[in-house]
Amino acid sequence: MNTQTRSPEVAYEARYFQDHILKQRTADALHAGVSRYPIFRQHRMAARVELEVLFDAIALDPSWRAERLHVEELVVDGDGILVMAYGTRKLEYCSVTFNIWAADVARANEVRARLDALAGATLITEPRFIIDWHFRSGNDTDSAEIEELANDALVDAAYPEVPGGVRSFVERYLAAPETVLVLQGPPGTGKTRLIRAVLGALSARKGQPAQALYTGDMKVLENDEMFVKFITGYHDAFVVEDADHLLKPRADGNEHLHRFLTIADGVVRAQGRKIIFSTNLPNVGDLDEALVRPGRCYARLNVRALKPEEAQALVKQMAGGNEHAAARGLAALAEKGARSHSLAEVYRCMK
Repeated sequence: MNTQTRSPEVAYEARYFQDHILKQRTADALHAGVSRYPIFRQHRMAARVELEVLFDAIALDPSWRAERLHVEELVVDGDGILVMAYGTRKLEYCSVTFNIWAADVARANEVRARLDALAGATLITEPRFIIDWHFRSGNDTDSAEIEELANDALVDAAYPEVPGGVRSFVERYLAAPETVLVLQGPPGTGKTRLIRAVLGALSARKGQPAQALYTGDMKVLENDEMFVKFITGYHDAFVVEDADHLLKPRADGNEHLHRFLTIADGVVRAQGRKIIFSTNLPNVGDLDEALVRPGRCYARLNVRALKPEEAQALVKQMAGGNEHAAARGLAALAEKGARSHSLAEVYRCMK
């Protein structure tokens, strides 16, 4: 909706009803010479419950007044607070972003604590991360935020080429001054699972969901918008999957890599943030040398299909001592023949 609001000194258009409420109150407070909501906090929550059930509990709580604008939107109004809630539903849980405006810090903290209490035992406490996905929509760039649970169970046997084990490798990368990590290998070898593990570890370090700028669309990377957003914004990582064309040497006509070189270790730096590429390019020489040079790139990790004995070892480790599950997985693996197996194949054998 488009709503025009006027005060004696301010005129504006609010596209959404929520915007109208906030801007009207802000304009009135400024006109009266008072401060109404000097504190802003954003609170993210995930809960193993239907979104409607969670919103019902919040809306009916006597601590405030609430209005339901949509199945996925809620406005909470109370003494010294205004809360805009936006929820999404997953298969097994829901996630909600609460934008909280408050009269003081104590009131904002009270609201966050009350929201968590209303979720009760359904509140998810394990790490999560946020994917800020950018893509082309017609001639414009659009985006969507997607929250994910960092619940991928990675085992060392899945990545025999990772020195010191997967968790140790991830922690060393996050602690290192180098920005870039390149995961190179054929489809199905676990590159995406490893990226999710890095983002989950980032969230665990922060104590709140890590924010990852994400795209697989080369058209989106043809201008500076994404790169400026990464440098000036709140993202902890920049993830580009299937970056085959992006990573090729500039001598071969690659016109896009220079922007990543600049933010990775150039005049404008990523300031401790991480940049992660995945690529199906098979050879080390397929990558631009400037990207993978020491000081800029922490590691160029070649992930590969598992040898038969490695795949068998992974099945046993995933079974966790369950002999029946191990036997079933080994039998399914044997049906595929005595050859190398992708990580995706092994996981399917264990289902």
